[in-house]
Amino acid sequence: MSSLITNTSSMVALQTLRGINSQLDQTNNRVSTGLRVNSASDNAAYWSLATTTRSDNGALGAVKDALGLGKASVDVANTGLDNVRDALQKIKEKLVTAAAPDTDRAKLQTEITSLINQMKNTADSSVISGGNWLSVDSGGAGFNASKEIVASFSRTGTTVTVDTISVDISKVKLYDAADQSGIIDKDRTSGGSTIAVSGIDISALTGSAADLTTISEYTAIVDEALLDLTDASTQLGAVTSRIGSQESFVKALIDANDRAIGALVDADMEEESTRLKALQTQQQLAIQSLGIANSSSQNILSLFRN
Repeated sequence: MSSLITNTSSMVALQTLRGINSQLDQTNNRVSTGLRVNSASDNAAYWSLATTTRSDNGALGAVKDALGLGKASVDVANTGLDNVRDALQKIKEKLVTAAAPDTDRAKLQTEITSLINQMKNTADSSVISGGNWLSVDSGGAGFNASKEIVASFSRTGTTVTVDTISVDISKVKLYDAADQSGIIDKDRTSGGSTIAVSGIDISALTGSAADLTTISEYTAIVDEALLDLTDASTQLGAVTSRIGSQESFVKALIDANDRAIGALVDADMEEESTRLKALQTQQQLAIQSLGIANSSSQNILSLFRN
């Protein structure tokens, strides 16, 4: 039965067109954003997981930056230790030369003093981000010998954990203004002499047996300091290795999280492109169908005209 009041065919065609347009809007949104889950309304569970993982990735990015800064701090300290080691080695060589007969020990002392000043300048200038691990004042307000480098961020349910790599700078410091307990400025005992490296003075020494013994004791003190420097560099080297390993892990974890987010919310662009073309074709057919349905009323009117 045909009716001028209610055009059932037109209503069905219109409903079909609305459904196609809705799907087309959704597909267009996926194509334009590249996401099949763009909001909680698309898929609440996947959207929640993806949002949390994105947040964790942001925290991991901060961890990566902190590791980079920590590595830079360790590198600065290591560079300072290397330079001081070179200077200390030269002082040792000057002392060995001073033990030879008929040596101008006053001139050698001038060189030793210059090297001692160079070591202090190196330690004082080994600064990054306002921090100095080689020249410290352990008696200063807020001093903390334990330097914590943020190394990881992890989540278990709703509980998050931030782990750190600890560096004890009391084992690598060269100078300490509070108590002269650094590798270079602390008092050392060798034979009958107790002195700090910076207190070495051979300018007035002669070739007497007693003075040669003193030079030998100085040499032993410098050699002990060199061994302590080697231990300090070894500790910082271990920290550098651990930081490098953690940096690689954090980068891999960020990449893994990105892949997980993609699996949850990314649109399959090949599939969406094919769906878009199909829906566009269906839309055209639905529009034609609606036009045909609407023309049925005109056909009824033509019967009356006849």
